Amino acid sequence: MVDAPYWEVCDGDGPYLLLIHGFLSSRAQWQPNVVALGDVCRPVLMELYGHGRSPAPRLASPYETSSYAHTIDAIRKQLGVATWFVCGYSLGAAISIRYALDYPHRIRGHVFTNSASAFAEPRLTDAWRAGARESAQRIRSGGHAALERIAVHPRHATRLPEALYENLVADAALIDPLGIANAMEYTMPTASARAELAANSKPALLVCGRFEKRFAAHRAYAEAVTPQLAIADVDSGHAVNMTAADAFNSAVAAFVTAHR
Repeated sequence: MVDAPYWEVCDGDGPYLLLIHGFLSSRAQWQPNVVALGDVCRPVLMELYGHGRSPAPRLASPYETSSYAHTIDAIRKQLGVATWFVCGYSLGAAISIRYALDYPHRIRGHVFTNSASAFAEPRLTDAWRAGARESAQRIRSGGHAALERIAVHPRHATRLPEALYENLVADAALIDPLGIANAMEYTMPTASARAELAANSKPALLVCGRFEKRFAAHRAYAEAVTPQLAIADVDSGHAVNMTAADAFNSAVAAFVTAHR
């Protein structure tokens, strides 16, 4: 039996909103958001396997996005609610979109941010799959030193508020390299939902950091093929909820209020 990932409920009023952070991040990522969002919902923070306070299972299956969807629904059951909202950031968006597609009857709506993994084309997914074992082995053998060389490690961030930066770096010390290696080997190759976006059946919101130019084509694709999708473009790069917190909070709060 695999232990559940760490999750906690923040203060708030209204329906639950699950927030799923990105690769090499943690619950600290949502520090700029939980108070404002608490006016319209009850934020629930979950940490991905191997990240923060979550365990790092040795088995492959818990890391696959379809398994994450099952795990997420188990959290909903523990909260005792029939429906809720979900929101994912970057790799977390790939997981939240998978949940929305697999469990549409359990959500009122879903929010996601810029995510190369969620929108990956088949050739990129194939490349991830082909290189996954080698990349994972580098992390298993190199440990935290190898993690810190990854470009998205929090220590390389330059535009975050100081307190947020310090909390993310502190949580990065809790990361289990085994969990990150398994994410590379089993989460990333299963992350893309690109081919299934047309099957979306619930209200969705993309909060898009418009300064991330490499995501522009994905944004256009999502807008063209995803039913019930609204897009809020904000003045940010990839780190939408952290560097444009006020705009992110306003967009998400309005979405939750409209569909609660």
